[in-house]
Amino acid sequence: MSDGAALAGPDGALRCPWALSTADYVTYHDEEWGRPVHGDQALFERLSLEAFQSGLSWITILRRRSGFRTAFADFAIDAVAAFTEEDRARLLADPGIIRNRAKIDATLANARVLAGWSPGDLDELIWSHAPDPAARTVPKTLADVPAVTDESTALSKALKKRGLRFVGPTTAYALMQACGLVDDHLETCVSRGAAAVSGAQA
Repeated sequence: MSDGAALAGPDGALRCPWALSTADYVTYHDEEWGRPVHGDQALFERLSLEAFQSGLSWITILRRRSGFRTAFADFAIDAVAAFTEEDRARLLADPGIIRNRAKIDATLANARVLAGWSPGDLDELIWSHAPDPAARTVPKTLADVPAVTDESTALSKALKKRGLRFVGPTTAYALMQACGLVDDHLETCVSRGAAAVSGAQA
């Protein structure tokens, strides 16, 4: 794993090395990461979870995802936007999520902002920042995978300009990777190209 190249998994297929540390990661890597995600609610969930992941390992969030969904009404934007101070207190005491005050407050504030957008606006804004796949270099090792790009910086600025919080360039790029705006599976990874970035419309 030292050179960051793809490694053989339990079934012998080559995968991105980060995917092999736990069985949960293998499933997430194979079935979700890098596959296009559309829909305001689904993207609000991903955006919120990426914000909660900031400073933590993604596995910490992944293993609590069901808890997050229960706590945040399945990330239905209008429902979260209507959360009260009692809901906020409940979230701060909920062991099923990450009880970070700033991140919880940002999620609630973001829901209130998004509740004022037209349906499809979040999807359109995020996907408008998807780069041309043909213009990107296919990563051979983890060292070739960036943490921030011009597109993620632009997406971060666009989201902040519209009033969203906890959406820095690194978080924005993690969202782009997870939701299929970019394909950062390594060149020899079994999932490379499994979900081509096509039809990037709302």
